[in-house]
Amino acid sequence: MPGLQARNINTLHTKHICPVCSLILRHPLQINTCGHRLCQSCFRHNNQATFTCPQCQTPAAPHQIAPDRGFNNDMQSLPLLCSLCQWNGVLRDYHEHLVQAHPHHEQIIDGCVLKDFGCDEEVSRSGMTEHYRSRQHQEVMMKMAEQIKSQSRGGQMSHTDDGDGNGSILQDFDENVDVLGRGIAMLNEAIDQDQAEIVEYDGRIRSLTESVSKIKLSIQEESAFLEATKQNLDVLRQQVTSLEGKVDNWRQVSNDGTYTWKISGFREKLNDARSERQTSIYSPPFYSSPSGYKMRARLYLHGDGNARRTHMSLFFVLMRGPNDAVLKFPFNYKVTFCLYDQTPQQRHIIDSFRPDIKSNSFQRPRTDMNIASGIPKFAQLAIIEQEGNPYVRDDAMFIRIIVDFNETPKTLLPYVLSLNPGMPIHVQQKLMREEEKKRAVLES
Repeated sequence: MPGLQARNINTLHTKHICPVCSLILRHPLQINTCGHRLCQSCFRHNNQATFTCPQCQTPAAPHQIAPDRGFNNDMQSLPLLCSLCQWNGVLRDYHEHLVQAHPHHEQIIDGCVLKDFGCDEEVSRSGMTEHYRSRQHQEVMMKMAEQIKSQSRGGQMSHTDDGDGNGSILQDFDENVDVLGRGIAMLNEAIDQDQAEIVEYDGRIRSLTESVSKIKLSIQEESAFLEATKQNLDVLRQQVTSLEGKVDNWRQVSNDGTYTWKISGFREKLNDARSERQTSIYSPPFYSSPSGYKMRARLYLHGDGNARRTHMSLFFVLMRGPNDAVLKFPFNYKVTFCLYDQTPQQRHIIDSFRPDIKSNSFQRPRTDMNIASGIPKFAQLAIIEQEGNPYVRDDAMFIRIIVDFNETPKTLLPYVLSLNPGMPIHVQQKLMREEEKKRAVLES
């Protein structure tokens, strides 16, 4: 649709007038090359490979013409006088006024062809056919016919002595006019009947429209409720998933100072370490007792520091726990690491270290985690990267971390780590004591 008409259009600033349709800008577009504006519909009518500004003839590519939303917003306060009635207001309200008060304002207006005979109603071209059927137009037609009839009778009286047969022609014309009059009267009756039916149908349509509006509103309310319910369900699902993850983590938490860490997806994690996408990984936290120290391990699969590219580096991390206030620091218990040989040979890689109590790594944690400390050269990469090595099976590796509170002799460690980890801890401890006694007897 082109721009808008208004009674005061000639008093407006030219920047508010479209240079194409000479009306008030509607959905203004700005030509970036020169700054001039035109209606969006006027640009579409002239949409070519290269567009020329109709005001200054500056060429512009189509992509250099864009909606000027800021200018459109400024125009909304423009004072206007309706071109079809006495309404006055601002552009923001003018659109709504035209739709409500002049729903057919966009149509071209023409005068009736019988304007000279008294049918002076101005009608849009699209509604002209309906106008011809109106009572007003048909009454004008009857008046026109009566006028012609009167003039014809006057002419007949002035030519009664003619012998050319005009009297018979005029009589036929009179009869035709009478027939036309009776036909128009019948047509008017039919129109009255049609109008009564139209009124009835309008009432039905209004009733149906109200019903449809109520149904639509009900559907919108139901849709809003379903959408809100869906969002709530999504939130609940996320919470359930989070809780399930926490439950699974708690099931795996150890409270006896030992933890068997399964590292799945080993090859991918090793490649991440090589490429430095992720140089280290952490084990889940575990505890020395239900109210004891909180700990975890940190593994550099491709080595750290001087051990980079030659060894796996394995470290111990002391974490801030809920009961640190009643625990003894610095932490000074021996830590043992074991990389499991997953074959019957059980040639585990075992190494231990004792904490340096002067190091900040073993003081009471003041942040979530202390600095990791442990064994930089824990296992040779040449062995771990070897195809078919006994330490990686089904793309998984197992590492056991043991905080030794009982000062287990180093010679007993291979036996301790060969015990079935699936046995309860008290059974393992019993077997360890029995083995220690046996060895003491043999040594004596």
